[in-house]
Amino acid sequence: MRPLSSWRPPRPLVGVFTDIDDTLTTEGAITGDALQALADLKAAGLLVVPITGRPVGWSEPFAMRWPVDAIVAENGAVGLQPSTPDGLRKIYQQDPATRRDHFARLQQMLTLIEHTVPGAQRARDSAGRETDIAIDHSEFTALPEAGIQQVVHLMQAHGMSATVSSIHINGWWGSHNKLTGARCIVRELWGRDLDAEQAQWVYVGDSSNDQVMFEYFENSVGVANLQHCAAQLSHLPRYITSHERGAGFAELTRHVLAALHGTSPL
Repeated sequence: MRPLSSWRPPRPLVGVFTDIDDTLTTEGAITGDALQALADLKAAGLLVVPITGRPVGWSEPFAMRWPVDAIVAENGAVGLQPSTPDGLRKIYQQDPATRRDHFARLQQMLTLIEHTVPGAQRARDSAGRETDIAIDHSEFTALPEAGIQQVVHLMQAHGMSATVSSIHINGWWGSHNKLTGARCIVRELWGRDLDAEQAQWVYVGDSSNDQVMFEYFENSVGVANLQHCAAQLSHLPRYITSHERGAGFAELTRHVLAALHGTSPL
């Protein structure tokens, strides 16, 4: 990973995808500098799309309040676009029948994991989930690495996709992930082909569930707290900020906007 200062953002630049937890947020909340950074990116004419493992129910209010164009929730499964002052458009990657079938099985898996893995507890945001499950490992519960790996292996043994974020272990049935969610949202909302223009987008993240994006995007950036788990990752971002979490995202934004305006970042 090279320092962010060595990166020359592409011109033209279409937009920015970003993880949320521990990338935009700090200690579980978005900070003023990160929120302002989102607004500054939008004001510069860029598309801004957070992509998160968080559930639909948790993401809905932020899709309405934050200065973003959309949010992709549940590791790519559901896109949320503010469509009216009081409503959201939802874009799913699975049809209703599949979602209904999977939902019942997901609840069974949650119970199985909690009964099988010592210390495993479902995430407190589980009530808002529609297409996946989440086991807490660092948000409100400290699950040791051996427990994390046991949960991942149990999910995979039942044919699930499994990823580990900075706070949760997520599992689901289906081929979607953050990258397919990104492709879907830009196609459905703006008629764009992400594969044709990936060099004009930036992705920012901090953990192992961002690896598919780090591998795909030429302009991939990690916030500095990614260093804590870098040894566990097979695919690292090309660049890394000097600041952690929300301050790192704000640092990235200053760098991007300085490049677009032909000035030096503060």
